[in-house]
Amino acid sequence: MPKNLQPPFAKIIPKNLENFGVERIDNYYWLNDRENPEVIDYLTKENEYYHEMTAHTKDFQKELFEEMKGRIKEDDESVPYLYNGYYYITRFEKGKGYPIYSRKKGSLSAKEEIMFDCNELAKDQSYFQLGGLSISPDNKLAVFSTDTIGRRIFTIQVKSLETNEILEDKIEKVTGSAVWANDNRTIFYSSQDEVTLRSDKIFKHKLGSSQTDDVLVYFEKDDTYNVEIAKTKSRKYLAIESGSTLTTEYRILNADDPDGKFKIFQKRIRGVEYSINHYKDSFYIMTNADKAENFKLMKTAESATSKENWTEVVAHREDVLLEDIEIFANYLVVEERSNGLNRIRIMPWSGEGEYYLPFESETYTAYATTNVDFDTEILRYGFQSLATPSSIIDFNMRTKAKEVKKEQQVLGGKFDKNNYKEERVWATAKDGTKIPISMVYRKELKKDGSNPLLQYAYGSYGHSMDATFSSTRLSLLDRGFIFAITHIRGGEDLGRQWYEDGKLLNKKNTFTDFIDCSKFLIEQKYTSPEHLYAEGGSAGGLLMGVVVNLAPELYHGVIAQVPFVDVITTMLDDSIPLTTGEYDEWGNPNKKKYFKYMLSYSPYDNVKKQHYPNMYVSTGLHDSQVQYWEPAKWVAKLRTLKSDTNLLYLDTNMDAGHGGASGRFEAIKELAKEFSFLLDLEKIKN
Repeated sequence: MPKNLQPPFAKIIPKNLENFGVERIDNYYWLNDRENPEVIDYLTKENEYYHEMTAHTKDFQKELFEEMKGRIKEDDESVPYLYNGYYYITRFEKGKGYPIYSRKKGSLSAKEEIMFDCNELAKDQSYFQLGGLSISPDNKLAVFSTDTIGRRIFTIQVKSLETNEILEDKIEKVTGSAVWANDNRTIFYSSQDEVTLRSDKIFKHKLGSSQTDDVLVYFEKDDTYNVEIAKTKSRKYLAIESGSTLTTEYRILNADDPDGKFKIFQKRIRGVEYSINHYKDSFYIMTNADKAENFKLMKTAESATSKENWTEVVAHREDVLLEDIEIFANYLVVEERSNGLNRIRIMPWSGEGEYYLPFESETYTAYATTNVDFDTEILRYGFQSLATPSSIIDFNMRTKAKEVKKEQQVLGGKFDKNNYKEERVWATAKDGTKIPISMVYRKELKKDGSNPLLQYAYGSYGHSMDATFSSTRLSLLDRGFIFAITHIRGGEDLGRQWYEDGKLLNKKNTFTDFIDCSKFLIEQKYTSPEHLYAEGGSAGGLLMGVVVNLAPELYHGVIAQVPFVDVITTMLDDSIPLTTGEYDEWGNPNKKKYFKYMLSYSPYDNVKKQHYPNMYVSTGLHDSQVQYWEPAKWVAKLRTLKSDTNLLYLDTNMDAGHGGASGRFEAIKELAKEFSFLLDLEKIKN
C-alpha cells in the first residue's frame, strides 16, 4: 500500500441552504452536475486514488474472481415452464456473460428457437439490459426493450419470432414494460416523466404505427404515485396499477377489447392497499382495508368490483403477514410470513385437508415461482437457506409427492453444506424489542471474539431480507468469516408493524436496531470491534451512513453501495427521480416536523470530526435511484472532517447505474473488490 499517496480533496464552494430557519452550508453542492468536466475530473481522481491504493490487492482480486466464477455452472439453464403451448427456457453458455432466451414448441425434445441472445445484443455496449419481454397471444411476436446506459430508460421494439426480423415499430424513452392485448396487434406500455423518471403514463400502440400516433390511455396526476400495466394470469384482463407507498388503485379492461375504456376496480382510499388476481368469474383481492394491517384475502364477482361487494376468504391475523397467493383450479396457495419465516399454505377449495409445506431449517427462504396454469395439481416453488443451494421443486398438492427439478450446482468440488452451521439468534434492542439475526459460518468456528463477521441489513420499504444462499459468499466463509443478516425494523420480516415501526418518524429504530445487533454479536463473542464489518446498499447505504456517525467504534470496516446519504437535499428536490413517491416512506421535508427529524439522522448533514471506520463506497455515474453525487459529496465531506488515518475509497462505475455492472461476470468483479477490501483489512492474503 502506498505510504505517501494523498487522496483527492474536492474544492469547496459553499452553498447556503435554508429551511424553517435552519441554515445548512453545503460545500460540495457543485458536484450535482454530471455534465461539468470538473465533476468528472474529481470522480476520475477518486477512482485513480482507489486503484493506486489497492494495487497490492489486484492479483488477489483476480484470484477471488476466478474462485467465485469457478463455482458457477457457466453452461446453466432455468427449469423450463410451459406457457400457451411453448416451453420457455433461459440459459447461459460457457464464457458468456448474458442470458439466451429460447423456447420449444409443445415438447422439450422439440427444436430450440432462440428468441434473444443477449450476448449478441450487448456487443459493443458497456452496459446492457433486456427488459419487458412479452410474447403475443398467437406466439408469433415478441415485444422487448433494451437499456444501454443503466438509467432505467428503455427503448421498446417488436420482433417477429417467425422470421427473426425486428419490426419498424420503435418506442423510445420509456420504462420498458409492455403487454399485449388479445388481438396480437395492440401493445400497452408505461412511460415516465423525462426529468423525475416517475412512471406516470400508460399508452396504447398499434403495430405499424409511429410513437407519435400512440394514444394516451391514462395519466397519473398525483406525483406521489407510479403506474404500471400488466395482464392477469387468466389472460382475460389488462390491469393498470396506480400506487404510492400507502395506497393502490386499479383500472381494468377486457383484453379482447383493447379500444375499450378502462374502468376503476376500486377507487383509491388513502392508506388502503390492494392487489388483484382473476379466476373464472371472480377477482381475489389481497388488501389491508378495514385495519387489516397484515393483509387479508377477499373475493368479489368480476361484475361488481368495488369494496362493498368484497367477501372474506382468508381473515386478517395479528401474527401472520399475508404476502402473496397462487390460484389453481382445485387449490388456493397462500404465501405467509410468521415469526420471520416463510410459510406455504395449501388450501383445497373443497375446504378439507388444508396443510402447510414442511420446512425444517432454522432459517430459510421458500417461495412460489413460475405457476402459469390454473388446471394443474403441481405447485412449483423454490427453497434455499444460507447453507443450502437453491432448489426448484414441483410439488403435487394432492399426493404431496415432490420432484426436485433443479438444485443449484456449486462447482469446484469443495462445497459440502454439512461443513456450515446456520443459526438464528435474537438480539434485544434498546426499547426491549427482540431483533432476529440469521447467521452462517463454518462448523469448526469458535466463539472467542476473534472471528471476522460481515453484518448485512437493509431495513426500508417493508422489504424483508430473506436468508438466501450465495456461492460467492463461500469465499468469505471459507476464510473464517461469519455472515449475519440483521432483520431490523423497516422491513416486513416480522409483519407489517415491523415496517411501520421503522419508517417516517420511527425511522431511527432501523439504525439503532442495527447497532444493538452489532453490540449483541460482540457481547456473545461471535466477533469484536476489531473484526466487525458492516454492509448495506441504497437505503441500506443510508443505514451505513447513520451507524458510522453514531457508533463508528463498533466497526473495523464498512461497505456502502450506492448509498442514499444526502437525505434532506434529495427529498427537497422534487425533480430528482423517486423523490415525491418517497414522502410516505421518509416523510416530506417541506413539513417542519419531518424536516427536523430527517435532518437529525441524514448522514451527510451529520458528518463530524471523529474517527470513522475504514470505508469502501461505490456508486454509478448513471444511477437514477440514488444519484452519484450523494456518495461523492459524502466522501468529500468525510475526507475533510474525519480525524483518523483509516481507508476511505470512492469507487464510481462510469458506465453503470443503480444495479452496478451488467453481465453476470462483471458483477462478480465488483464483488471481488468488496471482498478484497474486507480480507485485506483482516490481513488475509489468499
